[in-house]
Amino acid sequence: MNKVICIDGPAGSGKSTTARAVADGTGVLFVDSGALYRIMTWQALKAGVPTDDPAAVAAFAPNVKVEFAVRGNRVAYLVDGREPGDLIRTPEINANVSPVSAVPEVRAIVTGWLRKLPELGDIVVEGRDIGSVVYPDSKCRFYLDCDPDERARRRQKEDAGKGFVQTTEQVKASLLNRDKIDSSRKTAPLKVPEGAIRIDTTRLSVAEVVAKILDASGIAAK
Repeated sequence: MNKVICIDGPAGSGKSTTARAVADGTGVLFVDSGALYRIMTWQALKAGVPTDDPAAVAAFAPNVKVEFAVRGNRVAYLVDGREPGDLIRTPEINANVSPVSAVPEVRAIVTGWLRKLPELGDIVVEGRDIGSVVYPDSKCRFYLDCDPDERARRRQKEDAGKGFVQTTEQVKASLLNRDKIDSSRKTAPLKVPEGAIRIDTTRLSVAEVVAKILDASGIAAK
């Protein structure tokens, strides 16, 4: 199997930014696992499925079809032939993705999709259970953590750039609520994978975090 770099951690810890930077610097393919759960949530909301009803979500999940394609140095997801873009990055999706992600049937489907992606090449995957469940045997597993206030500041700035206006305190409350749901769910909870390298990104630059990951993974920058 091709090499898999796993980067787990809570929202706002820098997973996506770091994983993209690793991909940019090495040529491996960037994989955003969270986008697949967001696609599930987006499709459920479009279909009128109550996201707080696990049985309804479980019954609906097999209807979601996603195609995978390599676009530059990333794996793109296509629904009905198109990438969803920011349609899966709205506050509504943010508020509903955790209960959808907690449904075992949803996690089984997404895990199955993710495990096929190394067929496309070496990948760097960011998420919440990548090193603990999806690729527990990978030799390159990392967990990024960060102070909640800093996480909220980063996410608020990111959302503002997309036109979603929320206060930092509102964003922080949303992040902490998601942390609680993700870490307490019975199926594939958010946790530090056994044997993973933990990195606190609060006061580190992206370049510093990437350097730590490349050094530990034995991957050379291109």
